[in-house]
Amino acid sequence: MMKKKIISANYLESVPARNPEINWTEDEKGIVTLEIENKGFFNKIAQKFFKRPRISYVHLDENGSFAWKLIDGERNIIAIGEAVDEHFGEAAHPLYERLATYFKTLESYRFVIMKK
Repeated sequence: MMKKKIISANYLESVPARNPEINWTEDEKGIVTLEIENKGFFNKIAQKFFKRPRISYVHLDENGSFAWKLIDGERNIIAIGEAVDEHFGEAAHPLYERLATYFKTLESYRFVIMKK
């Protein structure tokens, strides 16, 4: 039997802010692409000897792109979830579980900075 994950209400009250070091673009369909510069000693070696790119591109899906554009450093995850629910409806459910996972992933890659 699988354990059901419990999401802390405190986490949903966190306010995400975009990392100012991350550049991003939006195409004509509204899909967001994050441009991640590969810095650091080991990345320089990988670029030189293994032909790794200096910039990596992360393409977000439709839901992720919509949520990314709502990140302004003032809205909390609950407010973003309300806008996502209004726009996507039932297609976004289970809403807050998915948003919590999405923002934890963005935070783990340092694409966003969470303010408590």
